Amino acid sequence: MRKNKKTLSDRPVLIDLFAGAGGLSIGLEQAGFKLVAATDWDHWSCETLRANHKGAFVAEGDINEVDLDDFAGKLSADEVDLIVGGPPCQGFSALGKRSKSDPRNQLWRQYMRFVEYFNPKVFLMENVPELLKSEEYAQIKKTAEKLGYQVKEKILFAPDYGVPQKRKRAIILGSRIGEPKFPNPTHALPGQMTLDNYNCAPWKNVRDAISDLPLDPDGNNWHVGRNPTKKSLKRYKSVPPGGNRFNLPQDLMPECWKRKKTGSTDVFGRLEWDKPSLTVRTEFFKPEKGRYLHPEAHRPITIREAARLQTIPDSYILKGSHLEVAKQIGNAVPCELARNIGEELLKLFNADSDSVQDKRVYGSTGFEGLLAYQQP
Repeated sequence: MRKNKKTLSDRPVLIDLFAGAGGLSIGLEQAGFKLVAATDWDHWSCETLRANHKGAFVAEGDINEVDLDDFAGKLSADEVDLIVGGPPCQGFSALGKRSKSDPRNQLWRQYMRFVEYFNPKVFLMENVPELLKSEEYAQIKKTAEKLGYQVKEKILFAPDYGVPQKRKRAIILGSRIGEPKFPNPTHALPGQMTLDNYNCAPWKNVRDAISDLPLDPDGNNWHVGRNPTKKSLKRYKSVPPGGNRFNLPQDLMPECWKRKKTGSTDVFGRLEWDKPSLTVRTEFFKPEKGRYLHPEAHRPITIREAARLQTIPDSYILKGSHLEVAKQIGNAVPCELARNIGEELLKLFNADSDSVQDKRVYGSTGFEGLLAYQQP
């Protein structure tokens, strides 16, 4: 049992697991929560978290090795209201050719180990949509329900919540203080308004996100471009707005593309000003990896532009090399999506505030609790 300590904030406090650069935490803090601790194995992600969340404890390293009693002793609050996080999703992702034997598929057990120990009022797990169809999700839901949580799941589409990017995320909510609910869309595709969303604003687009940034990257605040070869520049110039690799003339097309007459129409694609971008991944600075050419300039999008498409604030400090920062951005949850979820969760917390506060004792069960009986 750990001794209670005076909380440093009257806001609901959260722990962010597998936090990466902190996209979830940014949005949740904007909504009114307070981050008190985070975990991640990646050094530069942890440095980014430390630079932006001075009062939070950041546990760097393998989450399997985290001692929960020691972790709890480093928190600046006497209880945890919310646990959030996204266990690494490569084992579930269709893009990564999902493998049942991938050990990353079992990292959800570590997430639930924290939930079992801290007994938060609510937990939020995010992941790729494929997770919801997996055997692992059935186990996650069963474990959470045995711990006393009411569990709901839904796939949210980021443009519906003010994010200028077409990105889908599976959101899983568990609550022991009432039925968890998902936020209603705040934005809708222009021209497709219905009685359900007539009061929504139009989807945000690429123009809304990045048009104020210099077309010629000035190097300020990660608005940094690449140094393309002459051949690459010719290729960039050959792709019109909304175009892709199929617009390249034969003399500029790589041999592998000449032989492949079909395939993704997003490869070497150019963004369009008046539409949301497609999903921003970790290698957005490589046009051959997706639709990452600037709508107007003959170059890939910069790190700052990618961060804008992820709704990461310009004021948020990013630590690491260009490659490390790009990875942090591509792996992040869009902050505006997280903020909308957070505002809906606050309604649940506020509804609970009038009820009798339950007294909790943190245990040190580790895997001695429910999870011990669900090992494969």
